[in-house]
Amino acid sequence: MLMMLTEYLTQFYSGFNVFGYLTMRAILGALTALTLSFAIGPYMIQRLSVSNVAQPVRSLGPESHLLKAGTPTMGGALILLSIGAGTLLWADLTNRFVWIVLGITMVFGLIGFVDDYKKLVVGDSQGLRARTKFIFQSLAALAGALLLFTTAENPAVEQALLIPYFPNLLIPLNGIVYVAFVYFVIVGSSNGVNLTDGLDGLAIMPSVLVGGALGLIAWAAGNVVFSNYLGIPYIAGAGEMLVFCAALAGAGLGFLWFNTYPAQVIMGDVGALALGAALGLVAVVIRQELVLFIMGGVFVVETISVMIQVVSYKRTGRRVFRMAPLHHHFELKGWAEPKVIVRFWIITVILVLIGLASLKIR
Repeated sequence: MLMMLTEYLTQFYSGFNVFGYLTMRAILGALTALTLSFAIGPYMIQRLSVSNVAQPVRSLGPESHLLKAGTPTMGGALILLSIGAGTLLWADLTNRFVWIVLGITMVFGLIGFVDDYKKLVVGDSQGLRARTKFIFQSLAALAGALLLFTTAENPAVEQALLIPYFPNLLIPLNGIVYVAFVYFVIVGSSNGVNLTDGLDGLAIMPSVLVGGALGLIAWAAGNVVFSNYLGIPYIAGAGEMLVFCAALAGAGLGFLWFNTYPAQVIMGDVGALALGAALGLVAVVIRQELVLFIMGGVFVVETISVMIQVVSYKRTGRRVFRMAPLHHHFELKGWAEPKVIVRFWIITVILVLIGLASLKIR
């Protein structure tokens, strides 16, 4: 929006050309999202507290979590509002990727909002039934996959699986294979972040780190010179994902200000489902799904821990972990909550660096 305005103003003063640079708009998008989070965060938390929108604590969870009872929830709405503002104000709104990624992200946020609303306001402890939630997630993910499939300008690149650490190794994904693959990336990423969101700040900081790294790759993928130098596919228009990712990072850091231990507000499904879907969508756009799998290793392991626990208990009646997802296992082993959080952050930093190394190790 403001990009269009500054383009018009350049005819009166050439200094406005600075706002045409992608990196400048990304910085402004991040600062806009961060500032908005700081500005409206206290008001939103106060309103959620007055409305008694608080997440009940499971009696089966770690005893330390009983202290979280009454903490306002659905704070993820603050993240989505900030991402939307930062992106709409500073991204190129003629870019198809901007609308697809932002739109599907908001749809996943809406699914999470309905789930949270039913749990916290209506009083239905189950919220959206698991099957119903999965159906809505599937429809949203399929919509995103089909939009990317039908609008592809260079199918040979945009519909191929890039193998990291190998030069120019692309595996074609044709038709239904591509749609199915994208569907699993989006739904898997969404649920991975949602399962990780169990401790104060545990999910948001890895989301910021992974989102920021994907933004840097998007910047390179959308530039002919840089993509050729780094040996990654050039994808016209993908550079605008840098603005979206910057807004995501700014919104995430703003939310972390209030969500850091001990949290003043909890993200809820409205934020977790949307953030996971956003990361998956960006990775699909820039053809870095496998790199997302590496950088988001914390989300992957948390998800796998739940799957292992469920399968083991159903088949043998025994639990592999003291509690799943994995972060609860470490809590029950005696790790303090802040220790679990920070160590998972450190692991994410390492994994993000390993993922970024794929740009040069080819």
